[in-house]
Amino acid sequence: MDVLGQRDNDGPVANLGHFRACDGSCGGAVGLDVNRPHAALVVGKRGSGKSYTLGVLAEELAQCEGIAPVIIDPMGAFTTLAAEDANIAATVESTPTISADVLAPQSWCELFGLDPAGAVGSLLWQAASATASLDAMAAFIETAVVDDATRRAGSNHLALAREWGVFSGDGLTAAQLCSDGVTILDCSGLADAPMNAVCRAVAAALYRARLDGTIERLPWLLVDEAHVFFDGVAGSSLRTLLTRGRQPGVSLIAATQRPGALPPVAHSQADVLVVHRVTNEADRAALAAARPTYLDGSFASRMPTAPGEALVIDDVTERTHAVQIRLRETPHGGETPRVNSH
Repeated sequence: MDVLGQRDNDGPVANLGHFRACDGSCGGAVGLDVNRPHAALVVGKRGSGKSYTLGVLAEELAQCEGIAPVIIDPMGAFTTLAAEDANIAATVESTPTISADVLAPQSWCELFGLDPAGAVGSLLWQAASATASLDAMAAFIETAVVDDATRRAGSNHLALAREWGVFSGDGLTAAQLCSDGVTILDCSGLADAPMNAVCRAVAAALYRARLDGTIERLPWLLVDEAHVFFDGVAGSSLRTLLTRGRQPGVSLIAATQRPGALPPVAHSQADVLVVHRVTNEADRAALAAARPTYLDGSFASRMPTAPGEALVIDDVTERTHAVQIRLRETPHGGETPRVNSH
């Protein structure tokens, strides 16, 4: 098997599928190195196989000793990894929760779009700096020396955060996230803001735990619909994993149907880029701007045409490959419902 993402053939490998010949036939088996940390990007329009490929990678990572895959699942598409007949060790957190103090004070301002220098933003910043729970933050605001309008606004923001249901005194820890198998955080019932809060907290917790040496397994954070998170409060934590995650051993796989909506760092830091079919002009332009010098031809000329086909850019070996992604072992939860299926 040829292995992407490594120069030396050593360590565990995730089975991706097969190389595709020019005539469309299958060539030799192809895998992805999972012995080292990686920053990977999986892109493609809806229905091209983006989430399917993320599921394939999750299946492979779940079966590797020493690896702790965690999935941020905004659409509930990966809960099928825990199907009863699936041979995958998987845990679904249907109501993922985090501790309020996991978010930095600035994050609370970002969460509600508040100016940190403004009256309400400054009040929330002070409450988050001085306390460690929503209840304590609320109590701080009630006794703060501010005008009534500022107090009401601060209290209303915290009441909204409470309604989200993602903040708890016993929120998920890095050790719990890195238990055996894959952990799926089902965020399908959450709006963008609470989803971002969960993603930011999880990314920060995994990174910090590896720096502190409190977890031994190497985390792989898989994020679907990544543009929603890079554009929100989770963006800074994801950028940290991209730029500094390698040294402590934290990997990130970001998947999106809108590569043009990602920050340039997401393209520049990816050492493995899996491109399914992309037709939007802005998205193609973003890929073209990040085009490596060793790519033979343009992205447009080598763009896959059918679901499951992918152009893989391996920046470690500086090679490109046409790949057919293997079939899933577990049901694919990202299928589009059809009238005639009932």
